[in-house]
Amino acid sequence: MSQLAIFVVLLALGYGFGRMAESRHYRSIVEREQRHARISTLTLRTLESEPATVRRTQLVSGNVVISVDYFKRVAAGLRGFFGGNVQAYESLVDRARREAVLRLKESCPGAAHILNLRVETSSIYKGRGNGIGSVEVLAYGTAVYFDVE
Repeated sequence: MSQLAIFVVLLALGYGFGRMAESRHYRSIVEREQRHARISTLTLRTLESEPATVRRTQLVSGNVVISVDYFKRVAAGLRGFFGGNVQAYESLVDRARREAVLRLKESCPGAAHILNLRVETSSIYKGRGNGIGSVEVLAYGTAVYFDVE
């Protein structure tokens, strides 16, 4: 009975602290996305019409690794047993993707556009059960800088 109580307490703590950390991270992401909204990110390889002379281009990247909290691990295990969407992991991947793109934008101040944006994800497995321990997201593209006229 005490093991069940410990499990429930750990589950509640994981849920509470995980939600708190996730909410704080989302607030940070939204604020930074607004600050860097002027840099457009496009999957196009080239611009249709260039408004000014291109001064230079540069390969830029942003990378993030976000760990899976205890509650998400338990929720995903239950979803794996019963089937269906794993919403706990969907929010994790969304935060990681948005954070990686933000880090990419922060690595190229003064750029007008990021062309040929690519995003790659991977899982980092942990333990004997091959459970997901973390999610890594890499965003990369070409920053375009124009001459100021």
